[in-house]
Amino acid sequence: MELAQVRLLVTDFAACYRFYAEVLGLKPQSGATGGPYEKFSPATGSAGIALQDRSMMAAVLGELGDMATGHRSLVVLRVDALDTYCEQIASRGATLLHGPSPMTDRMRVAHLKDPEGNLVELQEWLLLRG
Repeated sequence: MELAQVRLLVTDFAACYRFYAEVLGLKPQSGATGGPYEKFSPATGSAGIALQDRSMMAAVLGELGDMATGHRSLVVLRVDALDTYCEQIASRGATLLHGPSPMTDRMRVAHLKDPEGNLVELQEWLLLRG
């Protein structure tokens, strides 16, 4: 078994596309800015984040037609230089909710939300810095 992706069901596809591609700097697979689906990948690693228009899945599973409420997901991305990355994404429109700050003696984190309210955690693993 292999994890192919984590998929987020979104209502405002264009705003979320812009956030993951332009603000966070992830690489879109096909450039489908209008949806209904797009996969994003970081520069390294094999894991990916995908967006899917909520209405497309609601056609399959009717219960998904209702607007999502509350925090239903947390996307975690590891970065090498958290402070620098946070400065870069803030200059591209990201609003940090928390951090960068220590979470444990092994990790620093920052938190923000995408346009749909999904939480994004940015991690810097301190043990990798030596």
